[in-house]
Amino acid sequence: MPGAGKSALGRRLAQSLDCALADSDQRIEQRIGGSIRSFFESHGEAAFRDLEESVIAELAAGRPGVIATGGGVVLRPGNRQQLRSHFHVVYLRSSPEDLYRRLRHDTQRPLLQVEDPLARLRELHAARDPLYAEIAHSVLDTGRPSIGALTQTLLGLLAQAGAVDGHPVPAKPRPPSSPQG
Repeated sequence: MPGAGKSALGRRLAQSLDCALADSDQRIEQRIGGSIRSFFESHGEAAFRDLEESVIAELAAGRPGVIATGGGVVLRPGNRQQLRSHFHVVYLRSSPEDLYRRLRHDTQRPLLQVEDPLARLRELHAARDPLYAEIAHSVLDTGRPSIGALTQTLLGLLAQAGAVDGHPVPAKPRPPSSPQG
């Protein structure tokens, strides 16, 4: 779902595993030379989903690493098949209310530029949750824990599933954080 933490957790996981991160939305923006929101507005959702499907196919044919996808990637059966068969898929599950709390000020996500974003998130969740569950090898509830705590939990899930060479992955020491004001 939008706001579940795919990009932030993907970056932290890739750092912890010392591997590459491929973010499908970033790849799409590089390819189109602009924002997904602008592309959505000028070309529509169907054209965006076509482009997204080609990017997912390219990622599935590429080197292993961490992949972060857009929330609507599961809408296409071809994407679900590619993801389920080529990757260890982790569904980052959050309630619509938690997602709304994170995204209430977001102006970049095209599907949430509506009068009632919480109602939209509830609709998206109802439609997509079964699709996420269908392709997930693991489920991680993202609720309110920090990215650091979620990363450690995810590393444990992946090690337990044998998705990281079957060995527990030691946590890398985090650099000291600077105080936020």
